[in-house]
Amino acid sequence: MFTVPETRFHFGGDEYIVAEISKEMSTESNFKTLAITQELRRRQIPGVLDICPSNASYLVRFNPEVLSAYDLLDCLKEIDMTKSNPSELNLSIRIVEIPIWYDDPITREYSERFKHRHPTPELSNFEFVMKMNGFRDKEAFIEAHTSMPFLITMMGFIPGSGWEFPLGIPREQMIQTPKYLSPRTDTPPQAVGLGGAFSFIYSSSGPGSYQLIGMSAAPIVDKKQRLKDFKNSLFLARPGDLWKHRSVDESEYNRIVDEVYRGVYRFRMKEVEFSPEAYFKKGKSYILQLMEEF
Repeated sequence: MFTVPETRFHFGGDEYIVAEISKEMSTESNFKTLAITQELRRRQIPGVLDICPSNASYLVRFNPEVLSAYDLLDCLKEIDMTKSNPSELNLSIRIVEIPIWYDDPITREYSERFKHRHPTPELSNFEFVMKMNGFRDKEAFIEAHTSMPFLITMMGFIPGSGWEFPLGIPREQMIQTPKYLSPRTDTPPQAVGLGGAFSFIYSSSGPGSYQLIGMSAAPIVDKKQRLKDFKNSLFLARPGDLWKHRSVDESEYNRIVDEVYRGVYRFRMKEVEFSPEAYFKKGKSYILQLMEEF
């Protein structure tokens, strides 16, 4: 039975309200977070400066000279009551295909470079994740990571990077892995990482501790907005979207990189209405139904 968690509200100084939906990440709490923050944006409340959804909570920044903290709190509680009904959590989202070259030479090089920070230095990150999840066949692992889409639960750590949580898969069957013993000091842009049950594409170079398993052929951030799919935002990721990974070989990876360089690459994507209530009733079959025409 799908039950929506009850929200706890906290003031953060004079300009912030934090809404804690649950202590731990769950799809139930994240769907509620996404539905509430979408509704907040839709209302365009004067004085609300920023709305930041997280895995199991959200933060609202406001101007106290324009909007009373208690008036905003009353508004949040009213929206929260509405979104405590599972049938009211529907989301307008996109399914986006992400082309990935798995077990590529770039991430293998980084595995070797930072092996002294790794729990199993004799294995590449890709081999380590396979071993931790009981895979002996590379193609079987890639099939498992590409067969179902991932929910963008939040954005953060690196600007433009989205946290991807698997959908349609029982928790005990999710690919999961521990992080590095201590973080790398560098990570290649567009590297695909795994930590816990989350997948994560690094939007730019920098430190990181997720296991590196491949490279996205296309960027998830376009600062100059050269690509058409970035016309309305520098960032590809939107909380609530579904990202479907697709395995590509070296030849296709290089072709996509060239199209990105020439500014002509287009992501394959589709806009859909997503019903969390239907998802929790039907599970994997509902996700497959959404994916039928994609």
